[in-house]
Amino acid sequence: MLTREFIIIKIGQGLLHVLFWCVVLLFFTYFFGVGSNNFNDTLVYSLFLMPITIALTYVSIYKLIPDYLITKRYYHFILYSIYTLIISAYLVMVSIFFSLIYISNFEYNNMNPITRNILFVMTGIYLVTFIVSGFKLMKLNIIASNKTKSLKAKILEAQLKLKEQELKYLKMQIHPHFLFNTLNTMYGFALKKAKETPEMILKLSNLLDYLLYQVDKPVVSLEQEINHIEDYVSLERMRFNETLKVNIKKNISANAIEIAPMLFIPFVENSFKHGTITNGILHITISIEAQPDFIMFRIKNTSSKDSNHTDGIGLDNIKKRLELLYPDQYYLQITNSESEFTVVLQLNIKSNLAND
Repeated sequence: MLTREFIIIKIGQGLLHVLFWCVVLLFFTYFFGVGSNNFNDTLVYSLFLMPITIALTYVSIYKLIPDYLITKRYYHFILYSIYTLIISAYLVMVSIFFSLIYISNFEYNNMNPITRNILFVMTGIYLVTFIVSGFKLMKLNIIASNKTKSLKAKILEAQLKLKEQELKYLKMQIHPHFLFNTLNTMYGFALKKAKETPEMILKLSNLLDYLLYQVDKPVVSLEQEINHIEDYVSLERMRFNETLKVNIKKNISANAIEIAPMLFIPFVENSFKHGTITNGILHITISIEAQPDFIMFRIKNTSSKDSNHTDGIGLDNIKKRLELLYPDQYYLQITNSESEFTVVLQLNIKSNLAND
């Protein structure tokens, strides 16, 4: 059942069409009346041309353009346009004979000067058709452009949702991986009944607070991320005792820098897990430099050629997260030499992670 609003819209469109064709009739009457003093004859001839013009125009805007031109079926568009041109030319010839026979009573000199020439008559008709077709093309292009924009917006929204889901999945991987390593260390201290166990529990409490409440945020402050690394290193110092030497260098030249959480810790974990104790000591050097437009993170540990630092989910995870969070905004270099394993990560932080 048609709604009232739909009926009103259709009536309004119909009235606009009627008004437009009334304007065209006035144009024909003026155009074909040039050089003639007989208004009635010109009006009659214009009325005869109106069905031809209306039919030609509607065939163009409702069939040829939307069904063949817009859909890029150019062969059919050209073919059917030629057919339409031939038929319309034939009807124009009929209109000239109509003017000669019924309006001028077979008196050629009594015909309006313009109506004697088929080119002038066809010019008047096709002028109207071309103008209306031009507006139809413009309207269809606007509609297509809006549809394209809407489709792109939907695709972008879907991509953002997929990106968000993938990031959540990667973060879920971080939690058990990190907690397993930390709890395993604490278990070793508990077995030894070491006096450092309460301090270790406090450090672990801080780490859990970071994991549970901070890691789900799109960004955290660089200071929080560094504190998280220092707490982790403190736990590992307790586990390694005298066999660990960690040097942390910080050069922070800009305040209020924000980054994605848990970006650096997988590299730190990797250094402890796969680092090699050389001459009784595992050496690890961590360097963090922050400028207004970039962050440079470096970590180096003693290693042997046989050490497989790329094993496990940690490094693969961080690479995927970097691609999602900092596309074309990061530089990552991993070097494994005979005695050292080095990671250099530079982040371009000019662009905020607003999309995440």
